[in-house]
Amino acid sequence: MTDLYTAVHEPAVETWPSLAAPRSNPVRRAGAHAALRFIARDLPATITLDNRSYGLGGPAMRVHRTGPFLDRLGHDAGSGFGEAYLAGDWDPEPGTDLADLLLPFAQRFSSEQDRHLLPKWAQSLRWLVTRSQPSDQENDRAGARENISRHYDLSNAMFSEFLDPSLTYSAALFDQQPESDLATASYDELSNAQLRKLDAILDAAGVVSGSRVLDIGCGWASLAIRAAQRGAWVTAITIASQQALLAQRRIADAGVSDRVQVALRDYRDQIGVFDAVLSVEMIEAVGEKYWPVYFDAIERRLAPGGKAVIQAIVMPHDRMLATRNTFTWVQKYIFPGGLIPSVDVIEQVTAQHTGLQAEVLRHMGMDYARTLRIWRNRFIEHWPAIADLGFDATFRRMWEFYLAYSEAGFRAGYLDDVQILLTKRFG
Repeated sequence: MTDLYTAVHEPAVETWPSLAAPRSNPVRRAGAHAALRFIARDLPATITLDNRSYGLGGPAMRVHRTGPFLDRLGHDAGSGFGEAYLAGDWDPEPGTDLADLLLPFAQRFSSEQDRHLLPKWAQSLRWLVTRSQPSDQENDRAGARENISRHYDLSNAMFSEFLDPSLTYSAALFDQQPESDLATASYDELSNAQLRKLDAILDAAGVVSGSRVLDIGCGWASLAIRAAQRGAWVTAITIASQQALLAQRRIADAGVSDRVQVALRDYRDQIGVFDAVLSVEMIEAVGEKYWPVYFDAIERRLAPGGKAVIQAIVMPHDRMLATRNTFTWVQKYIFPGGLIPSVDVIEQVTAQHTGLQAEVLRHMGMDYARTLRIWRNRFIEHWPAIADLGFDATFRRMWEFYLAYSEAGFRAGYLDDVQILLTKRFG
């Protein structure tokens, strides 16, 4: 190892046991190396490994530890690349933004002509290096509470460091073209964009003074507060206990405690009827098995003539079908038990299992890319304060990768974010 790599990140394996280098397998390592060369042959990026560069040029990354890097790729196709970043096996070259580097990979997935990074012969062998979702991430009532808590109860203070003052943890809606230069994305524009998003949801659901509103997966209550400020009566439910406590404090600080009730409650256990049912970026945590249950619960809670609006991260239907049983880096490290649906499957499930009709109101993929860039910039800027909360350098790399990986997905069109209106087909 030369002096060039003396500052390379080394995770505390006792804290991050999943990042211990996997046992080396010469066949898997050779296969990973061959796959990497194949990917790079027409990739508009540069991968430098053992002082040799691959790719067509563009955003650049350098592999510091070739053996562990290839071993991780060969051991787990779904998580290896991201785990190698967490472990410090590779970094973007100085001056290269992490999301810009990940964008060419995401574009390969989003291309209609080429949604696979690997050659067909390698695709047929993916099962050897692809993990299935573990059974302990089942989204029954107990499992869902554990899965949600692992993310949303990490630290209210940590989220407060990079979200806007409303603590809205979902895509904002910008009034300018969100695909404009992301380098100009500013924290100052985020608060208004989040309020614009909240108002768009409330308008679509017809929420006015006196409306009875159910907010499923209420987060830190930004939407519930906004609805109450219109004069609505709101029941806001979550299964994240620390999140619920802060939501209650925020509701009190906003002066709307008389109009908003926060309950630590699973959506399956809610009773009553409401004029509007709202659920923002909640479906991704429900799990495929429970999508019919989720939409049935929404339908049962809607009063005659009521409207529901969900905001959902979605992916192309064919990619959802291809990946729904795999265990990805995001599921392993960020959202256990999660699965991103497609618009097609939302329409299919609502048509087959409910009397609801689904209508896409707007697409917000590029808005989400801009939101994520602002969050990541803010996260990095406020890292000293986050570190003081007890989070280490590997956690920082994990969240930088998560935010950049997500941004790249939205920029490429591999991911989208949609607001969907749900109404009863028969009154």
